[in-house]
Amino acid sequence: MQSAGRRGSAVLSGILSAVVVAGLMVAPAGAAPDLQTAAPKLAWDGCLDVLGEKSDVVTSIVTELFGSQCGHLSVPVDEADPTGAQVQLAVIKIPASGDRIGSLLVNPGGPGASAVDAAIGLGTALAGNPITEHFDIVAFDPRGVGYSTPELRCRTDAEFDAWRREPMVDYSKPGVAAIEKLYADYAQECVDKLGKPFLATVGTASAAKDMDRVRQALGDDKLNYLGFSYGTELGAAYLQQFPDRVRAMVLDGAIDPTDDPVESVVQQMAGFQTAFNDYAAECAKSAGCPLGTDPSQAVNRYHQLVDPLVAKPAPTEDPRGLSYQDALTGTINALYSPQYWKFLTSGLLGLQRHTDAGDLLLLADEYDGRDDDGHYDNGQDAFNAIRCVDAPAPADPAVWAAADLKTRQLAPFLSYGQFTGFAPRDMCAFWPVPPTSAPHSASPAPPGSVVVVSTTHDPATPYQAGVDLARQLQAPLISFDGTQHTAVFNGDECVDGAIVKYLVDKVSPGDLHC
Repeated sequence: MQSAGRRGSAVLSGILSAVVVAGLMVAPAGAAPDLQTAAPKLAWDGCLDVLGEKSDVVTSIVTELFGSQCGHLSVPVDEADPTGAQVQLAVIKIPASGDRIGSLLVNPGGPGASAVDAAIGLGTALAGNPITEHFDIVAFDPRGVGYSTPELRCRTDAEFDAWRREPMVDYSKPGVAAIEKLYADYAQECVDKLGKPFLATVGTASAAKDMDRVRQALGDDKLNYLGFSYGTELGAAYLQQFPDRVRAMVLDGAIDPTDDPVESVVQQMAGFQTAFNDYAAECAKSAGCPLGTDPSQAVNRYHQLVDPLVAKPAPTEDPRGLSYQDALTGTINALYSPQYWKFLTSGLLGLQRHTDAGDLLLLADEYDGRDDDGHYDNGQDAFNAIRCVDAPAPADPAVWAAADLKTRQLAPFLSYGQFTGFAPRDMCAFWPVPPTSAPHSASPAPPGSVVVVSTTHDPATPYQAGVDLARQLQAPLISFDGTQHTAVFNGDECVDGAIVKYLVDKVSPGDLHC
């Protein structure tokens, strides 16, 4: 059993078509390192030079229109060797249009999603908003992610395509061994291409230190931060290391740092089941729903449509066809936000009618970062490398078999076949470098320094995780009623108004239900 993959906030994903999310944890680092003496320097350059071939035409135009600045910040791979091998962090700044308060750093989640792309999307979406009037919208891509170099990439495009064709559903003892060999081989590919020293330093603890270097390089005395999904983990890690350097922080789609890494994945799958149930109930209102008009039978109908793909992919206009794994990935992608439900319906109708299930393949491609030319971004490789160094993965097979049983009970739409008593261990159990973090309870934050936002039917980061994080931080909680992943700047006036007042005027929303 693996975590679902990666995805950013619903609003930023919609803007960028970018693709969260395991419940990972970063342990307190002890005394905060005094990075302020390093005096990091940002080497500003044109955005086209920094984004290079990865930037599409729209991104290029947007960065020029908003007068954005892009650059690289050099940071050491090894903290103990500051003059040794360096990482070049890609940074973007969209200047405030009016009376500037400071910088607002943004991270969309993942881990592995490009924060640079997210900043462009957010700056575009909020043009004319008090946020873009008073804040420079700033983002940096963490080590190995997005436009930063070296790029964290383990697979070729052809290898990723082949990976997606593997059903990975044979949970007999030999079948589990075959799946685990795929995981172990993948981990070795990452070592061969990137080396253990680099892989050991891509975790969230390092990213939090890098974020403080970015803050210094921008010349800001205090950090303003908006983190979605995994970005809440990064924000909470920064808050633990540098609590006195935060002016205002918003954590939306929160991850509970006390969660056991195995249980957090199980609960994430349960969250997707809740979203699936909501989708099925809405779909059932139509006589043509591919899952039928009785929501209680939706899981069975779904399996009737999807399970045959294990033996044979469904036809699509794309010669690859729709594999079983892609059908599940496309479904999960659609469940992040109701705006994608219509594409899930059209894809399932294609399976039902034995015509073209291409919309499910497109959803899977978007989630996995595959473009029209068949080239993948490195988000999934970065996701795996970061999450595997961020939390311990049990080596005991019995732990994963128990998790498989629980997942089948809580998320039956994602389960294939019957429980066998065997299940593959997560690929992190085969990771070549040890974890640098562990579950822990977050320390109370300085008063007024953070606000937590949690959505009641968030499929990827369950609502209770936000409740628990707010309690640990002793921070106010904004609860949003909805079936989507994250809520801030997604069009709800109650949520957005409270966040604007907090970030601009430092007016606490208190505990608020929207």
